[in-house]
Order: sequence, then structure tokens, then C-alpha cells
Amino acid sequence: MGEQPIFSARAHVFQIDPATKRNWLPASKHAVTVSFFYDANRTVYRIISVGGTKAFINSTITPNMTFTKTSQKFGQWADSRANTVYGLGFATEQQLQQFSDQFKEVKEAARLAREKSQEKFELINPALNIAAPQISQELSEDRHSPPLLTVNGPEDKLFRSKSADMEQLTSEKERIKKMLSEGSICEINLEAELFTLQHSNAKLVAALHEANTGVVEWKKQLAEYQEETERLRDQVAELEAQSGGPGPSGSETRDELTQSLEELEALLKAKDEIIHNLHSRKSDIHELEKEREEAVQRLHDLETRNAELERRVESAEQTLASTLEEREQGQSEVQRVVDVLEVKIYDLNDLRQSLAKLISK
Repeated sequence: MGEQPIFSARAHVFQIDPATKRNWLPASKHAVTVSFFYDANRTVYRIISVGGTKAFINSTITPNMTFTKTSQKFGQWADSRANTVYGLGFATEQQLQQFSDQFKEVKEAARLAREKSQEKFELINPALNIAAPQISQELSEDRHSPPLLTVNGPEDKLFRSKSADMEQLTSEKERIKKMLSEGSICEINLEAELFTLQHSNAKLVAALHEANTGVVEWKKQLAEYQEETERLRDQVAELEAQSGGPGPSGSETRDELTQSLEELEALLKAKDEIIHNLHSRKSDIHELEKEREEAVQRLHDLETRNAELERRVESAEQTLASTLEEREQGQSEVQRVVDVLEVKIYDLNDLRQSLAKLISK
């Protein structure tokens, strides 16, 4: 994923009641780990808290967010993207202060990352950022053109053409922004699913390893106990055969052996129950595997949707580039027509001056 944890704390997680917008609803029954993550691939910071297969918090930090300490051990912040308010209850005031300081640092880092991202976007796509100011500047210059252009009429057409191009360009930019926003939301959901899946998969692997290790160990012990039982029975039979009948000492030895056998049988029974319980846990593990497969399928569907959104964004960018090229060609043609008209107007003024001189003579 490319995400690295940079700070973690233990706290009780709450969310604001969406109905009243005043009461707090507990998201976790006990204190859970709340961590700050940094995604180097997307240069974003997030606060994540997961318990089992449930994500309590998945909040992307933006420069507009503010963490507010409402009491000595409680703080909160609003996430407009998730349309909720998160609250954290800490065990000590020092933990709350540490979390608040970390929130401020990450918020500042998110602001710097956004500024760098915007600068990089402007360098990669200069036409999207300078096209509108250029159009405004050209329109402003055209408004100060000589009055004779207005008399001949091409300026009105020039204004209408540039205005239509500007509206089309703005529409294309808004459409691409919307598609990029949808892709970003889809990617966040995808990462949340993947994070939950990895957490569940780790628990599943640990449980499988523990169950397999326990089964092998208990089987080994069971075989040893069975061998010991057979050995003791053989000894009992041998002693009875040697004594020719149970004497006083033989009777005591037999009682001791019988007691040992009973203890071993009880122990074997207990081990059998443990092995039975381990087999029952295996059935639970199979259910976890089924849930993991379903999560993998959802992850695949999200990846497919994200790829489709990326394809649509790429198509829209190509369409926008083509539109910009056509607009530039149209502007060149309009400029050529304006230059020709200016030459004709200049010739017309000379002709008028010549006619005026002839008339005056």
C-alpha cells in the first residue's frame, strides 16, 4: 500500500449521532489503537483505527481540519468527507496532548503536500491554469481596439467565439475534477477494504498456525501416552505371571499400576477433548477463509471500478487537449483575419485622407 504508521495511541472511539448531531455514540467497546498513517504514493495523511473486521476510523486529514480538546481527556474533529464528527477519549491528559500535537504536525504536513501537488499539477498541465487568464486578457485587449473594428462587425464574432471556447473549457475542467474526485473516493474505499482484509488475513494465518501446531503437539503426546499405557499393562501382566498369584507386595504394585493407568486414561480423555476443540476451531477458520474470499472479490470489483474511472479520466484529458488545440488553431485564424482587417482599415484611412485632400482642392 505504501502507507507507513507514524504515530499510535490507545483511546475510546466515538462518533456523533447523525440524528441529533449532539450525542456521542461509542464506536468501540474498549480502548483501541488509533494510528496516523502516511501514504507516500498519494502524499496524503490518514487516521485509521480497526478492530477485527470493522474500521472505526478512516479519516483523510486536510488543512481545513481542526482537532479540539473539549475536556482534559477528550478531543474531537470533524470530517466533512465522511460526514461525521469523531471523538477520542484518552486515559490521561498527557496522551490527549500528544495526539493533539501530532494532529497539528500532520495537518501542516498535509497543507505543504497539497501546495506541492498543486504546483506540480500546474507545471504538468499549464494550459488548464493559464488558458482562462489568457482569454480574459485577450478579451480585455480587444475591448480597447479601434472603433473602426466595431463598425465592420468581426469583433462581436470574436467575442462570441472566445466566450464559447471559455465556457467549453470550464465545463471540461469541471467534468475532469468530478471524475478525479470520484476516483479518489473509490481509491480510499479500496484502501480501507485492503487494510481490513490484510488485518483479517493476518489473524487467520496466526489462528491456523496456532491450531496446526497444537494438533501436531497433542497427537505426539497422545502417541506417547498410548505407548506408556501399553508398557504399563505389559508390566502388570508380567508381574502377575511371575508371582503366580497376587501376593501382598504384588497387590500393592498392581494397585499403583492401576491408579497410574486410570490417571493416564483420564489424561488421554482430556487430550481428546482438546483435539476435538481444535477441530471445531478449524471449522471457524474455514468460515474466516470464506469471508476473506468474499473480501477479495469486493476488492477486485473496486479495482475494476477504479481502472474504469482512470480510463474515463484519461479519455477526458485527451478530449480536453484536443479542444485546446482546436481553440488555439481558431485563435490563430481569428488573429490572421484581424490583421488583414487592420491592414484594410489602414488603407481605408489613407484613402479617406486622399479623398479629403482632393475635395479640399
